[in-house]
Amino acid sequence: MTDADHYITELHIDPQSLPVTSPEMEHERRVAIFDLLEENEFKPLDSPSGPYVVNIVLNDDRLILNVMRTNGAARGDYSLSVKPFRRIIKDYFMICEAYHDAIRTATSAQIEAIDMGRRGLHNEGSRLLSDSLRNTIEVDFNTSRRFFTLICALHRRPK
Repeated sequence: MTDADHYITELHIDPQSLPVTSPEMEHERRVAIFDLLEENEFKPLDSPSGPYVVNIVLNDDRLILNVMRTNGAARGDYSLSVKPFRRIIKDYFMICEAYHDAIRTATSAQIEAIDMGRRGLHNEGSRLLSDSLRNTIEVDFNTSRRFFTLICALHRRPK
């Protein structure tokens, strides 16, 4: 991306569309949002300029991104099916759990191997996200990774 003003400055999630949560899950969501806002490249393809405010709504199996400029000018709603992400999210949660379990008992080589698998799944989810958005919103790889982290945080269920 060449335009320096194509980035998200604010991101809000509709609390009515969120699943039941715990304090830990709320913390994960806040961290994911903070990381995304800290550094991102985000450009709706039909938008000549930013920066942007994004409001997210989870509606059944869709993630709806309501995008507007910081001056209030609407840039549109973008809908993304989360169905293709289900397997990756499920596998990602399983490997994250295995990683946390391994920290207590496994060797450093075992932990590193699990972490490599975790990063691989995270990259796969990030590529799927970029591919899903490619006709509507341009994001760089790091922004895609941060968005995938947020999607995972939005779909985590209490134990």
